[in-house]
Amino acid sequence: MMNGNPKIIETLNALLSDELTAVNQYIVHSEMCSNWGYEKLHKADEKRAIDEMKHAEKLISRILFLEGIPVVSHLKKISIGSEVAAQHKNDMNAEIETIAMYNNGIKFAAEVGDGGTRELLESILKDEEGHLDWLEAQINQISQMGIQNYLADQPG
Repeated sequence: MMNGNPKIIETLNALLSDELTAVNQYIVHSEMCSNWGYEKLHKADEKRAIDEMKHAEKLISRILFLEGIPVVSHLKKISIGSEVAAQHKNDMNAEIETIAMYNNGIKFAAEVGDGGTRELLESILKDEEGHLDWLEAQINQISQMGIQNYLADQPG
């Protein structure tokens, strides 16, 4: 255990709030896709939600290690899409915002000499960039083939 920089703990809690918000948004989108019979999208969204849950767990662990108190009761605005294209767009916007927050957190951790936090945030950032890449690919497919053709490929 070590006493962490209060600003680092604040940064980690802000990222935790972001991750917990994403878990909720992605689970709802996943279940909506399941309800519509889009099994591939259901599974992809569910996997992303589980990734975000694992990120939250790592952030909580780091906050506790730094002798901080994890705040799990603050969620940001959850943006539920009423149809698939809107879901992808909302999720992409969330990932873009999260990536910016992680980059700022990495920079700050480096400035204050907290290599452990910097390494943790860099490893999570790679996952977030992968999520963004997947979402951008889906949005490109929709624009290239049209929503009907895209959705025709999504059932199990």
